[in-house]
Amino acid sequence: MLLVEDSPTQRRILCRTLERFGFRVLEAASGARAMEICRTTQIDMVICDWIMPGMSGPEFCRSFRKLDREGYGYFILMTSISDKAAVAAALDIGADDFVTKPVDVSELRARIRAGERILAMEGQLRSRNRVVNQTLDELRVMYDGVERDLRAAQRLQESLLPELHQRHGGARISLLLRASGHVGGDLVGTYPIDARRIGIYALDVSGHGVSSALVTARLSGYLSGHSPVRHLALRRDGEGQLVHRPPEETVARLNRLMLAEVASDHYLTLLLAEVDTSTGAVALCQAGHPNPVIQRRDGRIEFPGGGGFPVGLLPDALYTRLPLTLSPGDRLLLTSDGIGECEDPEGRQLGQEGLKDILTRCGAATGQGFLDALMAELEGFAGEAGFGDDISVVNLEFTTPPDEGAPDPEAAQGTAAA
Repeated sequence: MLLVEDSPTQRRILCRTLERFGFRVLEAASGARAMEICRTTQIDMVICDWIMPGMSGPEFCRSFRKLDREGYGYFILMTSISDKAAVAAALDIGADDFVTKPVDVSELRARIRAGERILAMEGQLRSRNRVVNQTLDELRVMYDGVERDLRAAQRLQESLLPELHQRHGGARISLLLRASGHVGGDLVGTYPIDARRIGIYALDVSGHGVSSALVTARLSGYLSGHSPVRHLALRRDGEGQLVHRPPEETVARLNRLMLAEVASDHYLTLLLAEVDTSTGAVALCQAGHPNPVIQRRDGRIEFPGGGGFPVGLLPDALYTRLPLTLSPGDRLLLTSDGIGECEDPEGRQLGQEGLKDILTRCGAATGQGFLDALMAELEGFAGEAGFGDDISVVNLEFTTPPDEGAPDPEAAQGTAAA
């Protein structure tokens, strides 16, 4: 405690009184000396006379409040001034309480106790704040670690994609995958069947985030590579030759596998298609995924399909084949529900009609240019809120088989992160 009183007699009397209360008291005869003490010593409470030569009590209080201190300092002014305006001004400067002179010992003790209660509460709050700040620092370190792990997981998930731009016979294929977070539950891809046919797929694991991404990563192994041990769409015939399963048989096999081996509450929706790139014949199986989209060369847009059962829910689910035919100049799109359910700032979903309008505006573009235009339209529709779900697209453009030896403009683009 610091006692500031210019009268030696009053200072001595008050100092002895405060020491009887149990305080360790430092003394100053002026505001200037009191400031010197406060700059080198942590003072919890100040009792200061109002009227002093040189620096007055309120002036010292103002300077005291400007000091860089660790904790709060309680400030009591001793005064015989009854001017309410002066008292209000002192409170504005930073005084906490007043004691009228001549000082009554019992009143002084009561006001000191009130100050001690405030200081105790301030100390508790400061201690709790230290704990909170320490916890926040630890959480920041943990968050930074999680952020690094998620970015690594994002790079890993992007690596699961095949080449984003491919040419297979008479078809150009472009892929788009945009997770709503670091990682997502969508996956798109292709796999070769033979010189004429190619498999394409788009799947969406239920839920969002890391758990969905882990299931997606495992599923990617079932639909990539050429080993019949891993690839669900391949099997060996009686002569030991690799043959391709029909898409509905592959989906049924994946359904059994999800229920038997994937220890998770997740399920997935899927579009799996076998495309003959020499004739345009398509054999497609739909398992709860949004309908495929066909944009005809003349601009007509179709949404064939009937829904089907998601994969991983019903052990006896039946999956059927949907035959489609593409003509040169037609486009086949496999899209995720993140497109149809994309919302504008007012909460209205894009839906099939909105997608039709976008495809009409973007339909003249091809390959990556088409996907870029599609994403620009979706981003403009969603606004600053962005996408609430993953966005994925398989874009297959059926042309005619390229001339032998002619360069393929799409192949020159190579691969890139989605």
